[in-house]
Amino acid sequence: MNRAAEMQDEVTGWRRHIHENPGILYEVEHTAGFVTEKLKEFGVDEVVTGIGRTGVVGIIRGKNPGSRTIGFRADMDALPLTEITGAEWASRTPGKMHACGHDGHTAMLLGAAKYLAETRNFSGTLAVIFQPAEEGGRGAEAMVKDGMMERFDIQEVYGMHNRPGIPLGQFAIRKGAIMGAPDKFSITITGRGGHAAEPHNTVDPIAIGAQIVSNLQLIASRNINPLRSVVVSVTRFQAGTTHNIIPETAELEGTVRTLDEAVRDFTEERLRQLVETIAAAHGATSTFDYERACPVTINHDAETLYAADAATAIAGPNNVDTDTGPMMAGEDFSFMLNARPGAFIFIGNGDSAGLHNPAYDFNDEAIAHGVSFWAKLAEQRLTG
Repeated sequence: MNRAAEMQDEVTGWRRHIHENPGILYEVEHTAGFVTEKLKEFGVDEVVTGIGRTGVVGIIRGKNPGSRTIGFRADMDALPLTEITGAEWASRTPGKMHACGHDGHTAMLLGAAKYLAETRNFSGTLAVIFQPAEEGGRGAEAMVKDGMMERFDIQEVYGMHNRPGIPLGQFAIRKGAIMGAPDKFSITITGRGGHAAEPHNTVDPIAIGAQIVSNLQLIASRNINPLRSVVVSVTRFQAGTTHNIIPETAELEGTVRTLDEAVRDFTEERLRQLVETIAAAHGATSTFDYERACPVTINHDAETLYAADAATAIAGPNNVDTDTGPMMAGEDFSFMLNARPGAFIFIGNGDSAGLHNPAYDFNDEAIAHGVSFWAKLAEQRLTG
């Protein structure tokens, strides 16, 4: 879109300003304030703050009346990392940085809001949603629980996320599950400590924990249909203080990633059974805690096609992958997709560092493509 290209420098400036001033989880007051200021400057019809604690919603009404209201969502929060990009616009706050591109997501949606508030070449109503706490804080759920969908009568909702490795100017989407459910678990094995030279007088929690780790790998390889995905990873195993003492306890933590709610339920129960039975078989006791994060992110069929059509209109059919492989990483936009039909699409970030990496930076060359996608999707879905 020519207008999006013309806005490139301006939106880049916004993106870099947001990047310099990151906020974690719900503490995004600076970014939310910046978003609010810009939306009012653009002349959107209504700006509502404090949705889901620090979320912002802007309402833009088209030239013609229409019964449909759709929502576009961008996330605003950063990560607790120390940036090593060396960029002029690097984070000014040590230990906090935009390592997932939410600064770019927010800037692109602001750019689309400015364009659509100027042109209003659509019928009905658009809600631009700026969400806090995507990174583990369930900000999408907070906004939904705050009544956002009902308050603004949102009937469809769409989200977009950059993805390193996808070339600039390209998009990727799929029907059905596109992002995983990222759960976590913690295990404590309590045995009987003692001298390492007399293991027969102890109940060794390290040996028991090692058996648990080995058996957890059998869930994916022997308990789940190989055509249905699950990842079970133990990421922390902590026990003991020195070489000649068998400790009293061992602690394990890890994550479970699934793309199917039935597989998710089965894996949680199987984990619990294995921990309890292996510990008991060796005379130890155990505790097992399982914490569910966001649900599987599942794209609705019709809305996936709408998003793919908008991407194709601006990028061409050869630059839109409509059957991309799903990611096991989690995305709390799933809460919005559980509340309303919609779709989640990836936009290429080119050959950059990976997400959640201290060397990552959003590629500003993606901005015009993202602004164009949002504008085209609004004009295509809000017609007649």
